[in-house]
Amino acid sequence: MVSRRNFINGAGAVAIGAGLVSRVGAASLPEAVTMDGAATQPPLSPPNGRPYNPVVTLNGWTLPWRMKNGVKEFHLVAEPVVREIAPGMKANLWGYNGQSPGPTIEVVEGDRVRIFVTNKLPEHTSVHWHGQRLPNGMDGVTGLTQPGIQPGKTFVYEFIAKRPGTFMYHPHADEMTQMAMGMMGFWITHPKDPGQHRVDRDFCFLLNAYDIDPGSYTPKTSTMLDFNLWTFNSRAFPGIDPMVCNQNDRVRIRVGNLTMTNHPIHLHGHEFVVTGTDGGWTPPGSRWPEVTADIAVGQMRAIEFDANELGDWAFHCHKAHHTMNAMGHDVPTMIGVDQRDVLSKINKLVPDYMVMGDKGGSMGEMEMPLPDNTLPMMTGTGPFGGIEMGGMFTTVKIRQGIARNDYKDPGWYKHPAGTSAYEWKGDDAAMPDATQAPDARRMAAQPGEKILKVIKGSGHRGH
Repeated sequence: MVSRRNFINGAGAVAIGAGLVSRVGAASLPEAVTMDGAATQPPLSPPNGRPYNPVVTLNGWTLPWRMKNGVKEFHLVAEPVVREIAPGMKANLWGYNGQSPGPTIEVVEGDRVRIFVTNKLPEHTSVHWHGQRLPNGMDGVTGLTQPGIQPGKTFVYEFIAKRPGTFMYHPHADEMTQMAMGMMGFWITHPKDPGQHRVDRDFCFLLNAYDIDPGSYTPKTSTMLDFNLWTFNSRAFPGIDPMVCNQNDRVRIRVGNLTMTNHPIHLHGHEFVVTGTDGGWTPPGSRWPEVTADIAVGQMRAIEFDANELGDWAFHCHKAHHTMNAMGHDVPTMIGVDQRDVLSKINKLVPDYMVMGDKGGSMGEMEMPLPDNTLPMMTGTGPFGGIEMGGMFTTVKIRQGIARNDYKDPGWYKHPAGTSAYEWKGDDAAMPDATQAPDARRMAAQPGEKILKVIKGSGHRGH
């Protein structure tokens, strides 16, 4: 739900740039719009200014603006927010206008843009417009190009959106803390010609990572690599909405990475091409087909594909731990370990204790009590049972007859007869022979040869 509120009443004088203005001047600021829901909002068709084809922010929204003397004016409010990571878990984050990440800002190439930034945080902040060409004094680096925006103050950034593309905004002030707390947002500059780079569906979202202990609500801001929640737009599957497409739509997905590691983003069932980066649109002659695009820290990628194949297609980070949720990263490997003796002893003290991991890591069928405010490691169910994925995972749902501006979840795909994998119940003799591996005895070490023994670590540092 979108609502409007005035963050200036009762806040005293605010600073515009480096100077002070009166309450009358403060009252002339554009209204600050906020969002208190976590569902994907419909695209914001431009009510004024030059036309463009709007994007859809996954589990997010686009910030409205006002036109004043030919300038697009936005109002960002940096503030503490509560974000639902997925049903059953909320986090105390920092963001903009009620959410983390903040709202997407959409403008058109050549627009003069004026952004008012009001600081409601307990410390100073700034906003860097990642990838933009602009005057140096508008670049948003505290101490280098501007003083920090102190709590209760408002600064103005003004520049011309000079080139179309896919960008981000985030602080350059106490960056380790503020980024770890979720302060970031998406920026789209559309081309002057609405027909240029036109697609039927245009999705965008940011990659985020948090380290939140089970039972707590606030991220650890000093974590470098050992995060336990990997998210799309600060949502973990199954709390991430699907990307709904009509069959044969040309689809663009824009992804920005502001985590501490790279992410190989993989699409099932379709190949795509990388059509844009935060450096601009890639020339058609330089594109090649892929099914996975590795997105490094601080990078943006725009991929495009034709949604030809009906179904519910997985879309996820291909780092296996990034499709898990909290509690999963320091569990020892127990495959093949006979735990029967220890189980009988533990059951005398803990009657409900169960063996875990002796046959594999699957937890989809287990029902175990969890600490307050956390998520199971692998969760989410589909039409055939547990999907056993969390974190950076969602689906691209392709159907026939989806209206142009319809993004509602159509439910699970119903496979036509004979098009889904099935259990073999016929005569085993009718199956092709299973080719055997070479005799293991012939693979044993010969006299004088050494065998290396590998010990697997229990953590996930360095990924």
